Amino acid sequence: MLNSAFMSDSTPPVYGQTSPERSSEAAPPHTPRSHRSIWFWLLIGGGSLAVLVLLASTLLWFAVRSTFGGDADFSSFSSVGGGKIAVVDLTGVILSADDAVRQLQKFSDDDSIKAIILHVNSPGGGAAASQEIYNEVRSIRDVKKKRIVASVESVGASGAYYIASGTNRIYANDASIVGSIGVIMEWVNYGDLMRWAKLKNVILKAGELKDAGTPTRDLTPQEQAYFQSLVDNMHAQFIRDVAAGRGVPYDKIKAIANGQVWTGQEALPLGLIDQTGGFRVALMDTAKSVGIQGEPTIVRPSKPKIGLLGLLTGETDTDSLFPNPGKLLEDAPGFYFMWK
Repeated sequence: MLNSAFMSDSTPPVYGQTSPERSSEAAPPHTPRSHRSIWFWLLIGGGSLAVLVLLASTLLWFAVRSTFGGDADFSSFSSVGGGKIAVVDLTGVILSADDAVRQLQKFSDDDSIKAIILHVNSPGGGAAASQEIYNEVRSIRDVKKKRIVASVESVGASGAYYIASGTNRIYANDASIVGSIGVIMEWVNYGDLMRWAKLKNVILKAGELKDAGTPTRDLTPQEQAYFQSLVDNMHAQFIRDVAAGRGVPYDKIKAIANGQVWTGQEALPLGLIDQTGGFRVALMDTAKSVGIQGEPTIVRPSKPKIGLLGLLTGETDTDSLFPNPGKLLEDAPGFYFMWK
C-alpha cells in the first residue's frame, strides 16, 4: 500500500491536463511583440546610404576612365585645362596594326588632344602591319597636322623604327637600341624530321611556285631567287619610307640600311634620331612645342575589359580566351621588319 500510494502521488500529470496545484495560478498575460530599436533602423538606413555612395563612386570612376583614358585618375581634374597629350604604347612584336591604328585615329580626331607620343619598346614585327601604322602616323603628321613624336625606351628597331621615322621627332635614351633597317624571312624546315618519322608530304598544286617555301623540303634555286626578289623589294620600300619620314636623301639611308642596330648615342650623329633623352624629356619638349604651359595631362587608351563584363559588352577579344583553330594556318613563312 505504501508503495502504491507513493507511486500514485509521484506520478506526473498527463500531457494536456492541469494539476490541481497549478490550476489556481493565473496564466501570465500575453506580452505584445516589442517594436524594433531605433538603432536597428539607423543601421539599415546607414547601410543603404553606403551602398548608394559606393554605386555612385563606381559610376563616376567609369565615367572618368572613359573620358580621360585607361590610366586616368581623379588627380587629372586638376590639370584638365592645361592641355592634354595622348600616349600610345607600341610594345612587343608587331603582328597586327588594328589596335595601334584605332588608338591613333581616336586621338588624332580629338581636338582636346594637342599632341601624341608613341612610347616605343619593340623589335619590330610584320612588314605589312608596320607599314600600316607608319602610314597612319604620316597622315596624322602631314594631313591632320597634329604633332606626333616617338620616344624609344629600350628598343625601337626594324619595324618599330620604321613607324617612328614617320613622326615629327624621335627621342631615344643613350643606351636605347635603334635602327635595324632590313627585312627577314624565315621558317622552320622539318623535312628531315618527317623523313625520320617515315611521313610523306603530299601536295597537289596549280602554279609552279604555289608551294614555294613549304617547310617539308629545301628551296629550289628558282624559289630562292623568287623570295630574295620579294625581300629586296620590301627592303627598298623600307629605305624609301624612312628617308621620306626623316626628310633625308634615299642614298643616305641606304648606306646604313644593312640591318645593323646602334645605341641612341651612336644613332644621333647618323641622323636616325633627333635627341637623346627619356620619356620625360620627350613629354615636356612636346608640351612646350604645342603651347602647353606647365605639366600636361597624359591621356592613354582605355584598356580592354576582361572577364564576364567584357564578354557581355563585346569588348574582350574572345580569340585570346578561346583560340581559333583557323589561326593555325597563319604559321607560315612571312616577311618581317624585325630585329632578332
